[in-house]
Amino acid sequence: MISQKVAVTGKWRSRIIILSFLFVGLVVGFWFLRTPDSAAIRIQKTEVSAISVVTAAVAQRDVPVKFKIKGTVSPIQTVEVRPQVAATIKTVHIKEGQFVSKGERLFTLDTRAEEANLAKTIAQLAKTKVELQNAVRQLNRQRELFHKNFISQAALDVAENQVELLQNQLRFDEAAVQADRITRDYGEIIAPIAGRTGAIQVYPGSLVRSDASMLVSITQIDPIYVSFVLPERELGTLKQALAKGEVTVSAQLNLPDQQEREGRVVFIDSAVDTASGTIRVKAEFANADGKFWPGMFANVTLISSILTNALTVPAQALQTGPHGQFLFVVGENNRVVQQSVNIRLIQESIAIVEGVELGQCVVIEGTQHLRPGTLVNADSSCEQIFHSDQGRLRSDSGDSSNQSL
Repeated sequence: MISQKVAVTGKWRSRIIILSFLFVGLVVGFWFLRTPDSAAIRIQKTEVSAISVVTAAVAQRDVPVKFKIKGTVSPIQTVEVRPQVAATIKTVHIKEGQFVSKGERLFTLDTRAEEANLAKTIAQLAKTKVELQNAVRQLNRQRELFHKNFISQAALDVAENQVELLQNQLRFDEAAVQADRITRDYGEIIAPIAGRTGAIQVYPGSLVRSDASMLVSITQIDPIYVSFVLPERELGTLKQALAKGEVTVSAQLNLPDQQEREGRVVFIDSAVDTASGTIRVKAEFANADGKFWPGMFANVTLISSILTNALTVPAQALQTGPHGQFLFVVGENNRVVQQSVNIRLIQESIAIVEGVELGQCVVIEGTQHLRPGTLVNADSSCEQIFHSDQGRLRSDSGDSSNQSL
């Protein structure tokens, strides 16, 4: 009996020891399995509660209001050279595409008929002069005879009328000589403007007429125009700028390695296009190198006014919500605040806004995970910019206001 009890007691002890080891193993295993999850949760909570973002300070600067539009190069003037008399071409003095100066000879016509007519009218003028001289001598003799009562008043009147008739004939002949000389001079066709010639339409021996034949065209290319259109809402601003002085325009051709060149607005059309709601504007540019060619397209930048001391932020900082545009501003304790703003202008990745203060830090990257009150880890660049520039920006904004060019 005693041996049986001892055996039973030993079995229970073995079972208890085994169960104890199993329990301890389960507890230890559960602890090791549980510990990484808890650490990950704590790290995740830390990361969510402090989100890393990139910020920028609200800056203050003078911002030129720019309009970027497409323009077309156009000549200031183009002249179609035509003959003023019917004749044949005797000589062509130019080549196609040649640059000609004002007054340079272009064509010579066959003017033999005009030369003959001129010679005839000159001879007629000389004849009339001789007849007038003879009539004047006759009138003087008639007056002497009249004073001696040898002739009647009627005879004297005839002599006076003859002199008056020949005087009028002399003026007529002088005008005829002048007209024939002009007609003869039409045989030398000269350039009315300086510019580049187009295609020549005639050759020596070609018969030309004043009512049909264009000999060549001449296009002025220096200076030259760039034409473009602006929305009608900008007409008032542009007129105000022109009233204060020249309005500068820059243009760049759609060609490789083409630098911008500056010109000035010289023309605003007299009426708005009702179909498009735009108005045509022309700017004049120097073109001594001839790189601007009529018909080319150009990228035009017009500065119509300058917004002085405007508050600016990077355009990427702007967010859109159900109540309009807003910014995430880093406030106290590095927690973000949703701040509504009014947008005055967006250009070249810069937004001019109202509703913020100079030097405030706005979030420009990392906004997708933010909501009001979120804790952020902002970079230090915003504070550095603010402290270094705040004094200068405030001093520059003392007595400035919006102004036009």
